[in-house]
Amino acid sequence: MNPIIRLVNRNITISLNPGFLIWQVIFPLIYIFVAGFAYAPLIQNVPFGTKDLDYPAFLASGMIGFNIMNSTLVSGIIIWNDRRHGMFEQIMSGPFTRSHYILSNICTIGIIGLVSASLIALVGYPVFFESIEFSLITIPVIVFGAITGSVLFGSLASIISTRLRSSEGFNVIINTVFLFFAFVSSAFYPADNVPEPLRTAFYLNPLTYLVDVIRAGIFGNITEFIILEMLVLVGIASTLFIVASKLLTKLDF
Repeated sequence: MNPIIRLVNRNITISLNPGFLIWQVIFPLIYIFVAGFAYAPLIQNVPFGTKDLDYPAFLASGMIGFNIMNSTLVSGIIIWNDRRHGMFEQIMSGPFTRSHYILSNICTIGIIGLVSASLIALVGYPVFFESIEFSLITIPVIVFGAITGSVLFGSLASIISTRLRSSEGFNVIINTVFLFFAFVSSAFYPADNVPEPLRTAFYLNPLTYLVDVIRAGIFGNITEFIILEMLVLVGIASTLFIVASKLLTKLDF
């Protein structure tokens, strides 16, 4: 069997435990069906491009991007645990190279990101189906967002895991960074209605671009600005992937 496939199989096996699957399903459900409908009377319509969305539909589509980001924590956790328990050294002493290890992590987060996006899209479909505008580019745009977002946030998690040695520091930093990304973004509320300087912070956050791209695919609102956001996502994801790969190449046992 191909070494990369073997490592991907190993990564998925140790990652997709019942606790992780419950977290990936229950947490978004609480937001979509509890917070979404609880705030709906207060937030009547949310503008997005040329459409006015009800808040549950706006939130459900945002949770797809949020869950993609959340699922990529797996990448950092895998690397951290491999270093902590001596597994990285064992892998390198087998028929595997650092390139195999890096590529297997990227494939793993890509697969988990796609599965996560599909899962939340299915769960949220009853909420936003009335506003959906499917076209030939809907699925490609969502797949683009899932893969690019997975590589971007997975690479970031990998970078954090290679630079920290204490478990306390790893947990504090990675949870703080991803919590900032989650709530200083357009996943939960529209960026256009947020006062400065918070609005600027929204557009310094790659999750905002990811969520906007996915919403544009679902609700049929591909504009020049959305295309620009897609290019920004590719640029950030490529840069972080290169940095993460170099750090993993130099990673000590």
